[in-house]
Amino acid sequence: MRKSPVFLALALPLCLVACSKSPKDRLQGKWLGDSINNAEPEQTADVTAWVKGTSLEFKGERMTVTIPAEQPRSGEFKVAKVDGKKVVLAVNREGGADSTTLVFADDGSLQWDVGEGRFITMTRLK
Repeated sequence: MRKSPVFLALALPLCLVACSKSPKDRLQGKWLGDSINNAEPEQTADVTAWVKGTSLEFKGERMTVTIPAEQPRSGEFKVAKVDGKKVVLAVNREGGADSTTLVFADDGSLQWDVGEGRFITMTRLK
């Protein structure tokens, strides 16, 4: 089956636009916690409730992390390293600096590495 030149002409610009976004641009917006992997079975309900109250928000150079029962924390972020779909951010906040690792998933979600082999799946707020 032969691909139509019209289809290819329309698809190429869309791919170029989607592929040309920088990791910083792809992060922009609010991401909501959806699920976590590797939670202990007896803690799944509590951990899932905590995850659902978690969010990451990216506006320009600023990142805000909201975690249940804590004050939101904000700071300036920079993309420190990119390795394929994996992005390491350097975050400067009042009183210190942190780094965090995020992975862009094929389904459009974001995986936030929270340590000990656990990742929180984040979905973008539409």
